[in-house]
Amino acid sequence: MIEIKNFIKIYERSFIENWDFPALSEFGRNNNSTYGQLAESVAKTHLLFESIGIKPGRKIALCGKDSADWVKVYMATVTYGAVIVPILSDFNPMDITHIVNHSGAELLFISDTIWEHIDPEALLNVKGVVSLEKKNVLHEASGVEMLRHMRLLKRRFNRRFPDGYSSKDVKYADRDNSEVVEINYTSGTTGFSKGVMLTGENLAGNVCFGMHSELHFRSSRVLSFLPLAHAYGCAFDMLTPLAVGSHITLLCKTPSPRVLLKALAEVRPNLVICVPLILEKIYKKQILPMISKGAMRWTLAVPFLDSLIYSKIRKKLIDAFGGEFEEVIVGGAPLNHEVEEFLQKIKFPFTVGYGMTECGPLISYTPWREFIVSSSGRTLPIMESKVDSADPEHVPGEICVRGINRMKGYYKNPEATKSVIDSEGWLHTGDMGTRNPDGTLFIRGRYKTMILSASGQNIYPEEIEAKLNNMPFVAESLVVDRDGKLVGLVYPDYEAVDKLGISISDMDSAMENVRKELNKIVAPYEQLAKIILMPNEFEKTPKRSIKRYLYTR
Repeated sequence: MIEIKNFIKIYERSFIENWDFPALSEFGRNNNSTYGQLAESVAKTHLLFESIGIKPGRKIALCGKDSADWVKVYMATVTYGAVIVPILSDFNPMDITHIVNHSGAELLFISDTIWEHIDPEALLNVKGVVSLEKKNVLHEASGVEMLRHMRLLKRRFNRRFPDGYSSKDVKYADRDNSEVVEINYTSGTTGFSKGVMLTGENLAGNVCFGMHSELHFRSSRVLSFLPLAHAYGCAFDMLTPLAVGSHITLLCKTPSPRVLLKALAEVRPNLVICVPLILEKIYKKQILPMISKGAMRWTLAVPFLDSLIYSKIRKKLIDAFGGEFEEVIVGGAPLNHEVEEFLQKIKFPFTVGYGMTECGPLISYTPWREFIVSSSGRTLPIMESKVDSADPEHVPGEICVRGINRMKGYYKNPEATKSVIDSEGWLHTGDMGTRNPDGTLFIRGRYKTMILSASGQNIYPEEIEAKLNNMPFVAESLVVDRDGKLVGLVYPDYEAVDKLGISISDMDSAMENVRKELNKIVAPYEQLAKIILMPNEFEKTPKRSIKRYLYTR
């Protein structure tokens, strides 16, 4: 049985108990802080909130790339009893301004480089704006005197804690778990952001499940490289580790393969949280060329030799991820089936989870030793799931969930809330799939992207795209319906094209071969009539999801 604790008190207890343990580091920089130092920074920020008249329950926006300061502001806000509004740093200035205003944020912490593009006069409710990096006041509303309060902060802090700040001084807000703690604006792929209201219970559900499952533990090592403003990275690269006393190293850089592999080798994390793209790139760029060579293909066809080679590949892959992790948890998007089957074949310790921002994010997860290939794990014991289908085990239907992790609703948007949460409390996810009796979920695709063929077959373009993306010369793709026929929109892998010296004039012929090869491995009703080359990469959301709605007409 998982005990759901008070979200704020989890951190009050953790900061006291882990006072002298390392809490935060930034990769490549010598700026480590212990839990005690983190708690002191939180206390100073609480004093700032108090000085400028921020009341518990009010909104504080946070926009910047991941850093130790980002974590400190987030933790200071929620433990004060205010509502954090994390904003992805990749949003454009207009969207950032809209989110700050829509949320009613009274204070904004922001990176200097992002602030340069924001119009202060357009911020309607903000009392003050503070630089995340320099801690200086970037803007203050008339009559607030932010600058004066910042100047006096150190003196006031020393007066309040004349003997220094100690673990005995840690005392955080008393707020019920039913209260909203965070408003997370989805980037979405439908063009308009919605503010997901997450309560203390929603976040505590995720964190307490992580604690119960021992995903992290005291002094375990964490390499955080997913955006913390996104629910997935926030819950399992920050909130859960800080709840148990883990040491978090923030990458603070774009996780290119070169940078990421160097960081993994140095940090040697005990758990790796990643998105499918990382594993898919390693498979396509490093593993696939190796196992596709003539001699290697022949060797893999010989019993006993194949297991020896797979064992070597497995060790190489494990070493690349630092060599000391329990498992790699893949989430945020579906994992390519071919990649998944290969990882399963070599017995690589990975598992695939399923979630969404509206559940803060986790819905299903299974430890890697129990993981069923092509599934998205079992529904959490604190959640319920069902599939809206006459035969949920075999016929896909919309996946619906409810339970502790389910959001309260969309902020200031009762119509949008009502459209996804029904009268019985079920959240309609918009994902299509099947469900085993034990709650294991199998995702097929998005309800809105499903294409109905002329013969009445349900076609899930994501499944075709997964196969197409593994073909030569394909970097990324979308499968769309054009006048009743399936067409593949392809942005080519120009690196592979250049290596083989293929000219632009030959690309149509190369793609026609790709189409023919793809059509051999998909169902007759999934075959492509045509491939159209795209001159530029597909436009994406800050979460790197393709904005599909821009290409379906």
